[in-house]
Amino acid sequence: MHQNPPLIGISPRILRQVPRELGFRGKTLQYLEQSVTQWAMGCGGIVVMLPTVQREGTIDHREIHVDDYALRCDGLILQGGADLDPASYGEVPRACNGELDSIRDQFELALVRAFVERGKPVLGLCRGMQLINVAFGGSLYQDLLADGATTQNHVDADAYDQHGHLIHLTPAGSFQRWHQTAQARVNSIHHQGIKTLAAGFVVEAHAEDGVIEAIRRQGEAFVVGVQWHPEFHWQTDATLLSPIPLMRAFLEAAAKPG
Repeated sequence: MHQNPPLIGISPRILRQVPRELGFRGKTLQYLEQSVTQWAMGCGGIVVMLPTVQREGTIDHREIHVDDYALRCDGLILQGGADLDPASYGEVPRACNGELDSIRDQFELALVRAFVERGKPVLGLCRGMQLINVAFGGSLYQDLLADGATTQNHVDADAYDQHGHLIHLTPAGSFQRWHQTAQARVNSIHHQGIKTLAAGFVVEAHAEDGVIEAIRRQGEAFVVGVQWHPEFHWQTDATLLSPIPLMRAFLEAAAKPG
């Protein structure tokens, strides 16, 4: 890694219905969940939030564009969060979807494309992996159970991030090389998943029921997504797959001269 730590941009979650006790009545909050920043910074990166740029906002697009983020930052991390609007992959939303945020969708789709065009690494977490797949022409199951993709529930509202399952890493894949294992346990808090894998991508891990759990774009560029949240409990739960090798691979890619 170079002497100057790589600068990693993380796109924010958006909170529009702010609880009164937070003191931002009638306002919209954009925020980062602490554990993802701690994970990246704990492995040697410097983290900044990339506030959403939207056409109907107060920022004139002549003043700032997602390309400016891609130019200044060395890499991009996409957080988890709301379901992607099925319209982004050519489907009509059904009742099985949770809350949708098309503004965030469009901003992050533009971010991914801008970073990839500049050869900058991209790492997607949960929703982030799904968004990467959609950005390159793939599609999603709007609900894994309702769409018949599996009979096993990949989310438990009560257990939340304590819910988990085994994954199998693709033989001779990058994840096997990074983690030096063939299978591992990860947390699981998603009800959607990849249906059609985007062209140019390979599966790096899958659950025992066949649901895709990790993907990587072929070629030299680092464009990777994981369906779990590596940042949760990474320092306290030894039963989970260590997230350190994945973050180190990402930061190593971000540290390369671009």
